[in-house]
This record gives sequence, structure tokens and C-alpha cells, in this order.
Amino acid sequence: MPGLVSVKTPPDAPPPRISLPDQTPRSDPTPPKPASPLPKKPPSPSPSRSKFSPRKPPPESPSSVPNPALPDSSLDNPDLGPFLLKLARDTIASGDGPAKALDYAIRASKSFERCAADGEPSLDLAMSLHVLAAIYCSLGRFEEAVPALERAIQVPEPGRGPDHALASFSGYMQLGDTFSMLGLVDRSIGCYEQGLKIQIEALGETDPRVGETCRYLAEAHVQAMQFDKAEELSKKTLEIHRAHSEPASLEEAADRRLMALICEAKGDYESALEHLVLASMAMIANGQDNEVAAIDVSIGNIYLSLCRFDEAVFSYQKALTVFKSSKGDNHPSVASVYVRLADLYHRTGKMRESKSYCENALRIYSKPLPGTTAEEIACGLTEISAIYESVDEPEEALKLLQKAMKLLEDKPGQQSSIAGIEARMGVMFYMIGRYEEARNSFENAVAKLRAGGERKSAFFGVVLNQMGLACVQLFKIDEAAELFEEARSILEQECGPCHQDTLGVYSNLAATYDAMGRVEDAIEILEYVLKLREEKLGIANPDFEDEQGRLAELLKEAGRSRNRKAKSLENLIDPNSKRTKKEGTKRWPGLGFRI
Repeated sequence: MPGLVSVKTPPDAPPPRISLPDQTPRSDPTPPKPASPLPKKPPSPSPSRSKFSPRKPPPESPSSVPNPALPDSSLDNPDLGPFLLKLARDTIASGDGPAKALDYAIRASKSFERCAADGEPSLDLAMSLHVLAAIYCSLGRFEEAVPALERAIQVPEPGRGPDHALASFSGYMQLGDTFSMLGLVDRSIGCYEQGLKIQIEALGETDPRVGETCRYLAEAHVQAMQFDKAEELSKKTLEIHRAHSEPASLEEAADRRLMALICEAKGDYESALEHLVLASMAMIANGQDNEVAAIDVSIGNIYLSLCRFDEAVFSYQKALTVFKSSKGDNHPSVASVYVRLADLYHRTGKMRESKSYCENALRIYSKPLPGTTAEEIACGLTEISAIYESVDEPEEALKLLQKAMKLLEDKPGQQSSIAGIEARMGVMFYMIGRYEEARNSFENAVAKLRAGGERKSAFFGVVLNQMGLACVQLFKIDEAAELFEEARSILEQECGPCHQDTLGVYSNLAATYDAMGRVEDAIEILEYVLKLREEKLGIANPDFEDEQGRLAELLKEAGRSRNRKAKSLENLIDPNSKRTKKEGTKRWPGLGFRI
């Protein structure tokens, strides 16, 4: 899920500030190294990117903001652009406020534009546009930053030399970051890919700086749940760093942590464990105790997935001891380990211990230490809600999900995470019979995922299926059919026809077609599913007999009357509902709808 699989930004990191590019262009498009293998809000490899502040500034009165649109004939002076750009930078550095710096940056860009020689690209113009976009982003005005950056990437010509390549690379990476903050994942990845292409042309495919950008792009693919592409880029990054770095380097450790994350997401737990152990050894060699503890948590997660519970407890307790001694008993890192232990004890049936760890984690999250990010708290609350959900306490799980969503709703770049939370809330509402609220939650999640470019992910297909089930309960059968059809096309593409999620959608769609009177379509789907089970999956699955019985009944009814009247939805959805004599007991329970 977008944001749902990442290493958190260290809570003791310094607060974000506006960071503007240097006036003197560097000779190489070199990205700085990310602080972690998969930061929640990863810094741009662009040296000209602004570090966006997640807090919104207080509103300013119109009179306090200079009007950049006022005509100024002095902008034709070629000395004015550099002067205004310096003023903008100095204003930001002095803390006088971004509104005044914004005015200076706008006027500097206009001056550079007017004074640019005909046919000659101006790197000063590109730089001023980068600064302007950074200030817009610091104000939370990301939509206004996009046109400035789109103009900036049109200015340099990478073939003219390293300075132009750097300016173009920086522009694409900064634009990708801005799209990411707007939740436009597909456009963000497109910009990163273009930036990487320019960097490779300038530096070659094996340069260490290319490796950093490959890892950065891999992180973006992970957030978009495009794990195959992420794995390909991560392998390339690891090869580059192993060729240019000492054995057991910090760079190699970061690459292996990312590879472990990808392998875990793909279900390859043994490979994930191997990468984590090697990363831990590298961190131990470099004296990074807190990072070793963070890796121990990840190792515990892998052991938990492999049902090696004693080893998981050992890894978690090891990490807990380090975090308590280095960060204190009330640090969010401690709370995150409590959540993992709560999940482990819940899975092993030790409910008392599980509940105790949940309460300890909630105590820390309810009184967060200064510097704790909203994303950390929201992530923890979401994980605890999953435990409450599994112990049949959906109301309590809903409360935690609502708190998590409230924490994230004003944060830029969190649309994917919010969509995941809304989808979870939809499931909770469905479980307690509040189908209208369930449908609304799923609808909101679907809208965010569509806007963010995640309409082709397997997660999106699952959410569509769940929304379709809510529509069935509300007797919106036509809408349900459309949702199941879209979910089928996505899951067939992303998971294949034999995947359990895809088979569930087939079953739901067949039941919906039958409810609509489209018997032939329902028969066609059930025949296809039975053929898949007989030829590829085997017939031992209990669903096989159910589907076989459903198909036999449909064929019998189709033989009697091809144009039979559509079945009553009330009877189709509720297996205990009143039935007519003609129907008797031949209807299958619930018509096979599957969540």
C-alpha cells in the first residue's frame, strides 16, 4: 500500500527548512545520498531541491505580500536578476519570511527571461526558476511550483556540457518531488526516469552517483508497489556500489535494506533475511547501533512471516533494549517495537500480552515526544487497528483509523497513505453492517488512487472489489457489476487469473451477472474458473464443489428458460431470506459473493 511500506524518517532528524540551490553550477549531476534506504518523504537527488515543510504557514493578509505583477521597467537591466536572486536567498537565510523571498524570486526570473540572449539557453533563468519553485513548495503551494519547474526543464540543453546536464537533471528531479507531494505517483516516476536518463548520458552507467539515483527511483517504485521494476533498479544500484565502495560499506547496507524490503513484499522471505543479515553486519562494522536495532526489527518481521516466533521475539527484544537505552522509554521507536510484539503475541494466541503491548504503544503515541512526526504516529495507530480488527473489535479499530487519517489529512504527499486508511475503514464499516459508509470510504479511496496514478496496481483492484461488495449490499447491482469488471481486468493483468484475489472477483462477477439476469455471462465465467481449477489449481479446494454446484444450477435453469426473470437481490444476498417454492433450496448461499 502507497506509503504503507517504507522505512520511517528518523524522528530525531532536524526540522525541514527551505534549501535553495547554489548560484555556481556544479560540474556533475550528483545526487546527495539518502539518509535511509526508503525514507517516508525521500529527499531529492537534485542539488536544487527544496526540503518541503509539512506545516502550513499562517495566512498572511494581502497587504503584507508584495505584488510581483507590478510593472517594472528596470527588469531589463542584466545586473538586476543576479541581485534579486541573491536577495531571495538572503531573505530565506535570514528568516524574514518566504512571501518577500517569493517576490524577489519572481522578479529575478522575469529579469533573467527578458535579458536572455535570443536562441541561447540561460542557466541563470533555470536556477531562478528552481529557487522560485522551492519557495512555492515551502508555502505549500505545490500546484504553482509545477509550471515554474516545467519551464525550467525546457531551458537547459544537456548536450551543451555538464552544467546544462546538471540543470536539466536537477529540474526533472525537483519536478518529480513536487508531483510526489501532490500524490501524482506516475508523473513523479516519469520525471525521475527522465532525470536518470540525463545523468547516465552525462556520467555513464557505472558512476556511483548514478547508483544513488537508481536507488532513489527504486524507492519511488516501491511506494507505487511496482516491485519488479524496483528490484531491477536495486540490483543495479547494489552492483554499482559494490564496484566502487569498500566491502560492508554503508551504501551497500542501505541497498541491501531496500532489497530486503522488496523481497519481503514479493514473498521471498529467505532472500530478504539474507540481505538484512548482511546489512546488519555492515552496520555493526561501522558502529551504527541504532541502525542495527532498526534492522533487527526488520529481521523480526521476516521471522514472524516465516512463523519462527522464538527467533522473532529475540530480534524484537534485542532492538527494544537498544532503543530504550539510546532514545528513552517513551520514544516512538520503542512504541513501534511494542506494536510488532503485540502482533506476534496475537498470532500465537497470547491475547493478554498482545493487549498489554498495544496499550503501551498507545500510551506513547498519545503523548508524543517533541520531534515525533505525524506519519510515525499514524503508521503505529494503523498497525494497532489491524490487531483490534483481528480480535473482532471493529469499533475500536475504526476509532484508531479515524485518528490516523486526521493526522495525515493536511500533510502533503500523503494521498496514497490516506487512501489505504480509507480502504481499511471501508472494510470495518462493511464488517459492522454500515454499508453506505463503507461504500463512501471505498469511493474516496478509489478517487485518491486514481488521481495518484495507482489505477493499475493490485491493491487498487482489491479496493474496487470491496467497493463492489458494498454496492451489492446497497442493491446497486449495476454499479457493482462495473466495479467487479474493472477489478477483474486489473487483477488479471497484475496477479494473473489463478491468483486468489482474481478468483474471488470472478466469483463475485458471476453472482452479479446472475442477479442481473445475464445467465450466459455467469455460466461463461464459472466454466472458466472450473477449468482453471481442474487444469492448474486442482480440485481439492472446497470452493471447487461450490462453484461446480452453482454452475450446474445455472445450466439447468438456462435450459428451461434462457430469458428467465432476474433473481431478487434480497434472496441472492441473504442466504436466510424468504424464498419462493419454485426456488426451494437450490439457490447457493449468498450467491458466492466473496470478500
